[in-house]
Amino acid sequence: MALNVRDDIHTDYAAEKEKIKNFLTTFKSSEKDLEDTLEDFGIDDQETSGQTVLTTYMRQLQRIANREQQMLLIDLEDIHTHEGTVAELVTSIIENTRRYVNLFSEVVDKIMPEPTKDISQHDEVIDVILHQRRERNERESESENGFPDHLLRRYNLYFQPLKSDISLAVREVHGSHLGHFITVRGIVTRVSEVKPLLQVNAYTCDVCGSETFQDISNKTFMPIADCQNVNECKKNNITGTLHMQTRACRFSPFQEVKIQELADQVPVGHIPRSMTVHVNGNITRLMNPGDVVHLGGIFLPIPYTGFQAIRAGLLTDTYLEVHHIHQEKKQYAEMEITPEMQQTIEEMKTDPSLYTKLSQSIAPEIYGHDDVKKALLLLLIGGVTKITADGLKIRGDINICLMGDPGVAKSQLLKYITKIAPRGVYTTGKGSSGVGLTAAVMRDPVTDEMVLEGGALVLADNGICCIDEFDKMEESDRTAIHEVMEQQTISISKAGISTTLNARTSILAAANPLYGRYNLKLSPVENINLPAALLSRFDLIFLILDKPNREDDERLAQHVTYVHMHNTHPDLGIEIFQPNVMRHYIAAARTIRPTVSQRVSSYVVDSYVKLRKKSKIDVEENNSHTYTSARTLLGILRLAQALARLRFSETVEHDDVDEALRLMQCSKESLMEDNDQEREPDRSPMSRIYRIIKNMAGAGKARRSKPQKRFGRGPARERDMDVDSDDDDNDSDYEAGAGLSMVDVRSRVLNKGFTEAQLMETINEYERLEVLQRQANGTKLIFMELDA
Repeated sequence: MALNVRDDIHTDYAAEKEKIKNFLTTFKSSEKDLEDTLEDFGIDDQETSGQTVLTTYMRQLQRIANREQQMLLIDLEDIHTHEGTVAELVTSIIENTRRYVNLFSEVVDKIMPEPTKDISQHDEVIDVILHQRRERNERESESENGFPDHLLRRYNLYFQPLKSDISLAVREVHGSHLGHFITVRGIVTRVSEVKPLLQVNAYTCDVCGSETFQDISNKTFMPIADCQNVNECKKNNITGTLHMQTRACRFSPFQEVKIQELADQVPVGHIPRSMTVHVNGNITRLMNPGDVVHLGGIFLPIPYTGFQAIRAGLLTDTYLEVHHIHQEKKQYAEMEITPEMQQTIEEMKTDPSLYTKLSQSIAPEIYGHDDVKKALLLLLIGGVTKITADGLKIRGDINICLMGDPGVAKSQLLKYITKIAPRGVYTTGKGSSGVGLTAAVMRDPVTDEMVLEGGALVLADNGICCIDEFDKMEESDRTAIHEVMEQQTISISKAGISTTLNARTSILAAANPLYGRYNLKLSPVENINLPAALLSRFDLIFLILDKPNREDDERLAQHVTYVHMHNTHPDLGIEIFQPNVMRHYIAAARTIRPTVSQRVSSYVVDSYVKLRKKSKIDVEENNSHTYTSARTLLGILRLAQALARLRFSETVEHDDVDEALRLMQCSKESLMEDNDQEREPDRSPMSRIYRIIKNMAGAGKARRSKPQKRFGRGPARERDMDVDSDDDDNDSDYEAGAGLSMVDVRSRVLNKGFTEAQLMETINEYERLEVLQRQANGTKLIFMELDA
């Protein structure tokens, strides 16, 4: 069996090179495919004379020879479809990729065409050395003192995976994949800085002046000390004359990336696994923290070195050497819109009821919450972020807080928003620390220096960060997002690192009231229990209560049972858009930058002044639960701009402002008292004392207007005697002109736990308001409104 295996592994690499040469020189593909491939990596493919007759890959080689391109992209799909090339070549490449990278490079070195234009302006230091040594290199072609292949190459060779290749989760990558070309899917959690990686080391001899080059393929190497020139130094046995020449060395950009499993790939109860990714050459700086990517590359082992090797013993680490990067959840600005999708968007623009349809398309399985869904739609679109001439930034992202009872589907709405948003991050308050939300200082395992690792808010840059259980967060952690919500930056000053990170994200928070459920006997401020500095940063705050109602409960139950029976939402009477269509429509809408005309500006000013006036009256009446400030004005403008963007309008109209004001009013009304519930609107001692006095007066007046009979005790303690109603609770009858006895009032108020000072303060205040009046030397208390 061992002999058979040994026979099978013999490969005729000369024949393999012939196949590769035949493929590179004869394969032709459509011009569109080549342009699309090059555009993915930011290469502008311009037609030049004589290139139209070249094949696909010879055309790339000509551009490399002309120093116009530094990447050679080999698509495995092209090799698979190339006639005359057997399919075994693709299998061999996938199973032994590192070896075939060298084979392809050797073939390319031989068939590389001469440049067709002057490339002298692209010369580097190494080019000067090559020019000076070219004749000597030809004379010493059989000597070991020739130039290494790495030094002569002006390109990086990358393979692109097959279209039918299945993306693996990190936990699905096993030892059997070592050396193979695989595709791994995950989310980028950490990206290191780009550092130069040494590939070829150059030395100069002090005696003979010749150059010696050393090929570096491992993380560690032993520098050469002895000159290899056989004609002089080696012949004369001269040692220790070599010195490293950094300018003549060949370096490659290197970046280490950490990817982590996605939430849907992690089994219940398991911790997400991560993988180290090495990125070299021209594909560095293509990934940012928070990106969901498909990475095609070679799965390779790497031994520990230095002190890590002493600690690790026989253990070996693994990494993925990346050849291809495919972004899955791109930012809005980077999303590609196909012609079919463009036609769909054009049809959606003309729909007069698009606003309602799009809002109902947000979590259609969840019943009701129409205004909340409209607000979430505007959150996805956002307003216009502006930067003034002096650098002042005015945010355009909208922040929303959903406060309410358990079981009103707040978390489901948050989950759906992260599904629609290209860069949506979902986190919970109890499981997130302030460092986990902003940024943590970590020690880079590669360079051993302190670096920042972005938290949830940094991962959601140019997206939406959904924070569930917002009320369960520690106060110190909650203050970490104050700067993010208004300035959209994160200022860090830790471990010698002082910097500012971008966090251009919308905050969508969900919280429960203080006591789990909303307490109807307490004011909204006491129920919410969040600091005013934080609440003022939310553009909209919705209070969602779970109130029993026969009709609503029946419709909700029918809706939920229909979803469970049919695994889809019931017919809502309108067209429902899929998340992919919504994402593309929102991406197109976000390119619009609507402006505010002078007429609409005056209308917004008048509306804001009215809101401030109403807020002042509410404060005076102790009926205020929200604070109207300049942030409210900016919130109105942001909502109006989002509505204009939704219509693809370049200007904000009156209707947009009206709808923004309506949503803001709905937000405030949800915080107001429910008239159907018996609830005390004000819990201050003065108001509670006044209500006690008013109830005493009202009870007496009601008894005078309609005498009530009840059974009482007779002279012989019999119970068959009707007597006039007496107040068992020592309520004194209120008689016109006589009023309430101050003795009774004082007794009742003090029995309720209030002090004499609080009682006198209440009477003095309501006397000033001309509601109460003391008579008969202060022994009687009269209600002026009842005696009028």
